[in-house]
Amino acid sequence: MEGEWHERPLGELIENFDSIRAPVKEADRRAGPYPYFGASGIVDQVDGYLFDGEYLLIAEDGENLRTRQTPAAFLARGKFWVNNHAHIVRANREADTRFLMYSLAATDISGYLTGSTMPKLTQGNMNRIPILAPPRDEQVAIAHILGTLDNKIELNRRMNETLEAMARALFKSWFVDFDPVRAKAEGRDTGLPKQIADLFPDSFEDSELGEIPTGWTAVRLPHVIDVNPGRTIKKGDVAPYLDMANMPTRGHSPDDVFDRAFGSGMRFKNGDTLVARITPCLENGKTAYVDFLLDEQIGWGSTEYIVLRPKPPLPLEFAYCLARSSRFREFAIQSMTGSSGRQRVPAESLYHYLLVTPSPEIAEHFGHVAGALFSRASNSAGESRALAAVRDSLLPKLVSGEIRIKNPEEIVRTLRPQEVAAIK
Repeated sequence: MEGEWHERPLGELIENFDSIRAPVKEADRRAGPYPYFGASGIVDQVDGYLFDGEYLLIAEDGENLRTRQTPAAFLARGKFWVNNHAHIVRANREADTRFLMYSLAATDISGYLTGSTMPKLTQGNMNRIPILAPPRDEQVAIAHILGTLDNKIELNRRMNETLEAMARALFKSWFVDFDPVRAKAEGRDTGLPKQIADLFPDSFEDSELGEIPTGWTAVRLPHVIDVNPGRTIKKGDVAPYLDMANMPTRGHSPDDVFDRAFGSGMRFKNGDTLVARITPCLENGKTAYVDFLLDEQIGWGSTEYIVLRPKPPLPLEFAYCLARSSRFREFAIQSMTGSSGRQRVPAESLYHYLLVTPSPEIAEHFGHVAGALFSRASNSAGESRALAAVRDSLLPKLVSGEIRIKNPEEIVRTLRPQEVAAIK
């Protein structure tokens, strides 16, 4: 390798803190503000922490070491706890922690895994993984370039979660808690503009679901929402494919969709809501709103999706907000059938789910508000997918030295003071 790039074993570039990590049984955990990390990310929130700072967590065991569906090495920042399923390290004075994370993302580690049934990366084998290491300033510059892209993606993700939370909060207020109706019935201000408040009734009436706003209707879900509506793709035709691994647990938009020849699976189009119906994906909250296809395009994915699409006058976003609601998810989980390892929700069970439908005018207004929020989130998610594609293209070229950075020390000098302090 030209210049000052040298292949080094990972163990020569890190400090190891595995001796500090400690597992805590689920029954013994107390809820709190600190992330509790495992092999593939956060698994819980607890009331104590073991680490404070920026560290690199590297999975010690788990099938993900082979499949790499999620990164095997990822950063943990701030105060947090780590169990014994992830190695915890940080760069020594010869390396940069974020650079090591990106290098590992581009490295084939399969030859360092043991275990035929459950893959395992021992500390000894982890230390032997070869890293092509440039001078530290160049490591920092590479990590800064890739990190800038990741930071923007993360910022977009957080903004999208906020936009979605606003839509879901409005859904809950209007269609679950009936806040405007309750306020009017009690003679209180609804907090809504008069022209919107006037759309809501000021009293309740009895129904199968108990008291609901006067004039609204309690109906079975399939009466107002199509379940698995027909969509057509010819076998062998290439179409956008969403696999279960990329189904989002938070936020409405998947990280990645790719073209694949159609074999068999659920088909969907823009405006549909997808709900994972199989354990543990349902419990994990895997749900998506389809807004990533071209206008008339049909996509497809797992046979373990349930596809929902509201019938007019309910807006398309109504089904997604419903699918994310706690009452719906509890119903779906309780409806699961099959063996303990492969339980799933029968689509026909949704016939027994009762929901309350508002007047067409209120449904239309909710659609205007939620649609605007989802449109902003969709644009942001599209930007993030484009940024991720750029990052994924640059990453292997930067960490291999195929693309070199001129004057990396200039980049280091432009970093914020806290970033400079972190690399000294």
